[in-house]
Amino acid sequence: MKKRIFFTILLTIGVFISSFTKDKKNTISTINTTKEIAFVPTEKEISPIKKSVIPFVGKSFNGFKEALAFRESGGRYDIVSSFGYLGKYQFGKSTLKRFNIHDTQHFLENAELQEDAFMALCSLNKWILRKEIQKMVGKKINGIEITESGILAAAHLAGSGNIKEYLRTNGKYRFTDGFGSSMQHYLKKFEGYDTSIIEANKNPKVL
Repeated sequence: MKKRIFFTILLTIGVFISSFTKDKKNTISTINTTKEIAFVPTEKEISPIKKSVIPFVGKSFNGFKEALAFRESGGRYDIVSSFGYLGKYQFGKSTLKRFNIHDTQHFLENAELQEDAFMALCSLNKWILRKEIQKMVGKKINGIEITESGILAAAHLAGSGNIKEYLRTNGKYRFTDGFGSSMQHYLKKFEGYDTSIIEANKNPKVL
């Protein structure tokens, strides 16, 4: 009789401990699950992080060249236009020959070469247009403030001779390329960028 009572007591204690342990495990599992869900970032939390890693170029020289490249080619190094202009900055073959670049396929495949050629052309245009830049920057033509970056962008579009004529005639001379882009539009769109990094050079070289 005593043994039966003792066995019953042990069985009751065992059931109680098993039930307590099970409940404790369930509680811990619930807490951990809740904690994990709480730390999953929402879309609103992710978006600002993604935006913060995008480099800000603004009105810097990088901003200038990337904005111009996007306007010219969508920023693509490998593109050839229907008029035969090449690469990210849409160079004509005659301009490339001036910098001793003759292999157009190599040019299209070489991003560093395209960047060097762009810098060389900017340097050359800044030297050709140095007097116009000194004389005209800060003035307004047809309601557009003339800036160095605007002049260089317009020269990239139309050539230094055409932008010289535009400035000389106080905006009466107009030029539009085959796609309908005008010098005046470029003067406005690319005004106010910092292009001081470009050195005027009569004979820039592309390595």
